Amino acid sequence: MTRAIRVAINGAAGRMGSAVCALLVRDARFTLLHAVVAPDSTRVGTPVCANAPAALRCARDWRDAPAVDVVIDFSTPVGLGAALAHCLAGGAALLTGTTGCDAAMDARLLAASARIAVLRAANFSLGVAVLRRLLREAAAALPAWDGEIVEAHHGAKRDAPSGTALALGDAIAQGRHTVGETSFVYNRTGLTDERKQGSIGFATVRGGDIVGEHTAMLIGQGERLELVHRATDRSIFARGALHAAHWLSQRAPGAWTLEDVLANPRVDA
Repeated sequence: MTRAIRVAINGAAGRMGSAVCALLVRDARFTLLHAVVAPDSTRVGTPVCANAPAALRCARDWRDAPAVDVVIDFSTPVGLGAALAHCLAGGAALLTGTTGCDAAMDARLLAASARIAVLRAANFSLGVAVLRRLLREAAAALPAWDGEIVEAHHGAKRDAPSGTALALGDAIAQGRHTVGETSFVYNRTGLTDERKQGSIGFATVRGGDIVGEHTAMLIGQGERLELVHRATDRSIFARGALHAAHWLSQRAPGAWTLEDVLANPRVDA
């Protein structure tokens, strides 16, 4: 019988971390061995989640953490840095959905991928991964059409635009063979000029308990193409993360994406 995949969770007290923990402890493919929360969290020293081993408590750091096969990270850029160091020290794969990273962290993750398997995604919905692929193909077919992205999330979300929205913007840019960041427009307040050809605009909505909605528009003269993804249950992201973690545990060092998971779905049972 194949040994269960040994997992640690970073950001275990957050929305995504909690959802992943709840699914993971009921999944026979995995064994949860360590769970890290923010050092000042009230969850430090408390049980990780229902159905987890009673001895497994939320930790404030990676000291005394056992060896694992995969670290699943949904934390902050600072927390991600600590998790990355732990993975490099022990040779564990790293799956991260943390957004808001700066260029220095991007460079650290890329360098780490030469030594360990690293998978980054702003959104672990398999539907969003397919949406990115479709949007890239549509932008390639309609390169002169204007690109706009509207995203909506719950009122507690801090970053804007969302990491998923930025990833969709990158998909449009990739389809056009351009550099996304140089064409992104985040705020049109006070602008008096006409829309710049080739720009990609973002609009943000925050309120209530919206799980996540993204609408990508390619707008031509007299017609408009809209590709939409609506999440109504946060568990879809946790399920996608576990599916990807299982896949990643069997991969060689490299910078992997969720689209790689879709393109090569087979994993050993």
